[in-house]
Amino acid sequence: MPSLIDLSIHELHDILSRREVSAVEVTRAYLDRIGEVDPKIRAYLIVTADKALTQAEEADSRLKKADNITPLTGIPLGIKDVICTRGIKTTCGSKILENFVPPYNATVMEKLEAHGAVMLGKLNMDEFAMGSSTENSAYHPTHNPWDLERIPGGSSGGSAASVAARACAGSLGSDTGGSIRQPASYCGVVGLKPTYGTVSRFGLVAFASSLDQIGPLSRDVTDCALLLNVISGHDTRDSTSVPKDVPDYTGSLRPGLKNYTLGIPMEYFIPGLDPEVEKAVKHAVSALESQGAEVVEVSLPHTEYAVATYYIIAPAEASSNLSRYDGVKYGLRAPDYKNLMDMYKKTRSQGFGPEVKRRIMIGTYSLSAGYYDAYYKKASQVRTLITRDFKKAFEKCDVIAAPVAPTTAFRLGEKADDPLQMYLSDIFTIPVNLAGIPGISVPCGLNSSGLPIGLQLMAGHFEETKLLTVAYNLELALGRCKNWPLDCYC
Repeated sequence: MPSLIDLSIHELHDILSRREVSAVEVTRAYLDRIGEVDPKIRAYLIVTADKALTQAEEADSRLKKADNITPLTGIPLGIKDVICTRGIKTTCGSKILENFVPPYNATVMEKLEAHGAVMLGKLNMDEFAMGSSTENSAYHPTHNPWDLERIPGGSSGGSAASVAARACAGSLGSDTGGSIRQPASYCGVVGLKPTYGTVSRFGLVAFASSLDQIGPLSRDVTDCALLLNVISGHDTRDSTSVPKDVPDYTGSLRPGLKNYTLGIPMEYFIPGLDPEVEKAVKHAVSALESQGAEVVEVSLPHTEYAVATYYIIAPAEASSNLSRYDGVKYGLRAPDYKNLMDMYKKTRSQGFGPEVKRRIMIGTYSLSAGYYDAYYKKASQVRTLITRDFKKAFEKCDVIAAPVAPTTAFRLGEKADDPLQMYLSDIFTIPVNLAGIPGISVPCGLNSSGLPIGLQLMAGHFEETKLLTVAYNLELALGRCKNWPLDCYC
């Protein structure tokens, strides 16, 4: 038998169900792996070893009785530290929440626990999910397991790096402008941002409420579908949660793409796109053609305005959402203040990092009197145009294929002093969030330096089944990645 940490979620489920191995053994294998590699990649902020072993024992009891066993029973997972976990610190990668312990679980955590999943710990991230490299964490940067001198992407950098390093069987992240798909591409794993409203945001600490969405990161597309099955569904505690039945997403994992049309947007193949990324993406499109898909050209003409639109809407919503961190009810309170206003200023100055402060100021400015119409209102109108672009494109095709990011993972510190260049690394992922549609990153090759490249697939609202069908066929055509990183570091 291969090492337990080399097995996918569905492979682990098979041997756990047959009781060839216990959930405790699997969990201990992952805790040992974390101890071995996490000092190098630094994906975890908190490792919850005691809780994980207790949950594993409970899973073994289920397995022994053959009672209420699901595909996630006894499966060790990592959780992005923006998702509330009862009794366990949730910092959002920020000093302002350094000692915050939520009194409740996010809905997705309730669902995972109901299915008998095991939580290994909380994963590092850019502070309040604001960043594309996980260098904005208030605690430490996370390193890419494929090259420890490079970033893992962001803001769900810990979620992607931990899966790639085999330091968890799968993970949850959040995606506001590409924060699942971009790190998934950089780390060579599968990462899916569901349709807005598919997964409850109750217990997800808000960055930009009209854009945020929780989603899975995994070794392969089958694992991604299994995780999506569990975390999806209507939740009355989230007013934006859509009351739709959850399909069995694993039912869409079938070979062949006959009667599928793949759209290629020329606006995504632009100057500045790394030639090796373009070559890998076009090779992946050819592979999908070999599975029976028809390829057509589509147009998304307002793509060029997406970054500017996003960096008005997201900071505006952030400036509102983050106003609650003022030192009064919870989180950091700065010492030695003279009065209430002084406490506000000192608390927020000391508690927030530079990127969060930058976005709060941008957002507050764009919402201010005299500028609202020129900025926020105009951005909202352009957002509508971007959504219409996608709707029109999906009249010609079932799924759109494009790069996830213009380049492979860049070096740590390379863009730290140039926020605009950092923002542009999300140029291909942001439109999906603005339109509220689902998107997935699937590994489609390595560049000449051995760094992963992802293919982005996009579908219409609530068309995750189409997305997963195409993604699954890409795996069939190219083969699932078995060449995991970090062996040379261990």
